[in-house]
This record gives sequence, structure tokens and C-alpha cells, in this order.
Amino acid sequence: MGLVNAPNKVPQHQRFYQQAYNQHTRLWRINPRSNVLLMPYYVLLWGSFGASMYMMGRKVLGYNTWFGKN
Repeated sequence: MGLVNAPNKVPQHQRFYQQAYNQHTRLWRINPRSNVLLMPYYVLLWGSFGASMYMMGRKVLGYNTWFGKN
């Protein structure tokens, strides 16, 4: 099962990546499936950053909870 008579697609993939890289696209954004992997990461990254900034602002104002005056 180790030997498979399949065409070598390395030159096509290499041309594809080199063309995208020459257009100054970041390596992790070149693959067509990159958005599927990166969007949840960006949502978590910026969502947690926004939540921490929100709570930091509430803490500076003297509120210890997410909502309300307590």
C-alpha cells in the first residue's frame, strides 16, 4: 500500500504558494481553508481582549460585576 501510482502535485502546489507569497500574502493565509481555522481564533482573541478591556474599565469605575451597580 506504500507505493501509489499518483501524479506528483508538488510543482503545482509550489507555484501556487510562491505566487501568493509574491503578492505579499502571509503564509498562514494562503491556504483556502485558512479562514475556517483562523476565524474562530480571531473571534476568541479579540472577544477575550474586548471582554477584559470592558471589565477593566468597570473595575476602574468601582464595579466588581459584569452588569449592574454591585
